[in-house]
Amino acid sequence: MYGVVTAVSSNSAYSFSKPNRDSITLLPGLGVEGDVHAGVTVKHRSRVAQDPTQPNLRQVHLIHEELFAEVGAEGFEVAPGDLGENITTRGIDLLGLPVGTLLHIGDGAVLEVTGLRNPCLQIDGFRDGLLKQVVGRDGAGNIVRKAGIMTIVKQGSAVRPGDTIKAELPSGPHRPLERV
Repeated sequence: MYGVVTAVSSNSAYSFSKPNRDSITLLPGLGVEGDVHAGVTVKHRSRVAQDPTQPNLRQVHLIHEELFAEVGAEGFEVAPGDLGENITTRGIDLLGLPVGTLLHIGDGAVLEVTGLRNPCLQIDGFRDGLLKQVVGRDGAGNIVRKAGIMTIVKQGSAVRPGDTIKAELPSGPHRPLERV
């Protein structure tokens, strides 16, 4: 499976959206250099409130650009960085990847997929009604989360728009993504 990076974003302050950058630098075991969510332990406010010593399985957030067209068809204007992601992708089925997939990006960055982003009500603060577009139920009544995936940094490097992404699936039985 292959894809491409279409945008990169980071923010040193807590805010819902993240401004686009020319490049970001991924730091092994930490996340995006200078990003508010970088660190060995959890940085997302809701997770810190539960247990600040939890490992940070949400170091780098990726969203597929195809989601923007999907929600756009329902009248929601969303652009790269708007939903707080660090890396916006195109052409790779992020939501279909199993836990433990390695994403090789550009000249040497490697991310390990840990799970699905669990979107919260802040999304409706950004665009009223958007939460229903990114969290729903399938025909069997199972919850479907479409707001991207979370990863940890295994190997650091700079990442830029235009970089290629190659997915390396883990061996053995694949575990489907769950919220992290």
